[in-house]
Amino acid sequence: THTRTGTSLNPKLYKAEEAPFVPVGMTGFVAFIANELCKSKCRGNTKMCVHLIQMCVAAQGFVVGTMTLGMGYSMYTEFCAKPKP
Repeated sequence: THTRTGTSLNPKLYKAEEAPFVPVGMTGFVAFIANELCKSKCRGNTKMCVHLIQMCVAAQGFVVGTMTLGMGYSMYTEFCAKPKP
């Protein structure tokens, strides 16, 4: 198990604490898919396969955007926000 400051943490919680944008992206992906599946009855003339493809692409785009924001934030805190010695 991973230890941090003398306490034992679940490895998933440890990873979530290290990179908080990963669970945010995964949660957004699941929420987006659930929302679109609930709205699938009102899709109009769109075929179901096209609707599913568009839904998955949009959800993956959300995850990629979240990961990009996370990487940008971590690069900012590592390189720009540190006081220079």
